Amino acid sequence: MKFTDAYFSRENRYALGVEERTGRYCASLPASNGVADYEEYYELSYAQFHHFSADPADALEFIEACRRRECDDLLMQKPGSNRGTPV
Repeated sequence: MKFTDAYFSRENRYALGVEERTGRYCASLPASNGVADYEEYYELSYAQFHHFSADPADALEFIEACRRRECDDLLMQKPGSNRGTPV
């Protein structure tokens, strides 16, 4: 998968972007498992992506739910057995 960021919030530590090969929209946030730092990617609908891009503050509730692992069904890459925690 090849992800390209369209928006990045340094303050809130998340990005909005697109997976180039499939055109699927996503939100990403950093995670670490003590061995490696990596990104977790959560699929967004077309409407969510455009809404969050136009008003990034509205994305925070969704991002915090992802950090609490309440949106794991939207993960674009399923985590391995050594899943990290959000950074």
